[in-house]
Amino acid sequence: MQRIACPERDDWRTTAENAGFTFHTIDGERYWDERAYYAFTLDEIERSIEAPTGEIDAMCLELAGRAVRDERYLRRLKIPDAFWDLIAASWRRKNPSLYGRLDLTFDARGPAKLLEYNADTPTSIFEAAVFQWTWLEQAIQRNIIPKRADQFNSIHDRLIEAWKRIGATHPLHLTGLTGNPEDAGTLAYLKDTAAQAGLKTTLLDIEEIGLRDDGQFVDLDERPIALAFKLYPWEWMFHDAFGKNLSSAPTQWIEPPWKAILSNKGILPLLWEMFPNHPNLLPAYFEDDPQAAQLGTSFVRKPIYSREGANVELVSAGVTLIAEQGPYGTEGFIRQALAPLPNFSGQYPVLGSWLVDGTPCGLSIREDENPITGNTSRFLPHAIL
Repeated sequence: MQRIACPERDDWRTTAENAGFTFHTIDGERYWDERAYYAFTLDEIERSIEAPTGEIDAMCLELAGRAVRDERYLRRLKIPDAFWDLIAASWRRKNPSLYGRLDLTFDARGPAKLLEYNADTPTSIFEAAVFQWTWLEQAIQRNIIPKRADQFNSIHDRLIEAWKRIGATHPLHLTGLTGNPEDAGTLAYLKDTAAQAGLKTTLLDIEEIGLRDDGQFVDLDERPIALAFKLYPWEWMFHDAFGKNLSSAPTQWIEPPWKAILSNKGILPLLWEMFPNHPNLLPAYFEDDPQAAQLGTSFVRKPIYSREGANVELVSAGVTLIAEQGPYGTEGFIRQALAPLPNFSGQYPVLGSWLVDGTPCGLSIREDENPITGNTSRFLPHAIL
């Protein structure tokens, strides 16, 4: 694994905007950054990223299966008991998952370690699936990177195939916070992949979903919503005005309700409990667990529910190195062993390892001068050399 500085394409902004990648710059700062790329060997990709991703996913599925059979898990995850049956029923029906992203720390000197699992509403998929592939092709053509370069990236094709399986019987509604540029871009991309798979699609904001007297969710034209992709977290849906109707409405959701288990940072101590000393896991405990003392005075403190690094705190030798502000933490915290991200020229990269339809199939990299990856951390492409 190397971080290699390189010239950027002089027309990359125009290329991005023509592709619909309108959020390439956030608040005047680069989000997409191709002034460098991360290079990997094929062996690093296959053995150190792809294989562990599949293994971690299998462990997560085992945890989900246990949780729906044992309410003690759901209670530890602070999932409201009103939705336990909804979650368990979706698991028993084997409601399909479209995608997810594992966030890993990896320095090429030891095994990749799971930092967290974005199992419910991962973004940055357009950048990973499409725009970094465009960069690869053009960078080869323009002699920016070696002609032998490749990329760990079959995300786009796998999304289309997954939609064919998941959405074969119903029109698809896609919903989320369409006023957020990144979310809107993600929804537009997933809508396009679904259309390429032959699905009839409708995009609407989450606030535009209506509820009929018979308990059916409907769109603005009063059409029933039978199949819906939601870029909106389950823990928010549980507390929204229509949350009480989720269990009775016949809508099939993607991601399915059982993903509410895996999108919770409480899975980190549960995985460590189930698979102690696994090479791809970090020691982790619920903060109120006496065993958390085993971590000593160096750890990462994370809310059970949190997004984009909010309310995460890095503590080393009893001293808080950095703490991000945010609205989370009411449900409690977990503590995870401190595993500092590798430092490449003053940048701290996190690897995002993508799964589509349960198959590891791509890599995205976010980096920052801050060792806590946040919403504005830059996206850099990668290549296999």
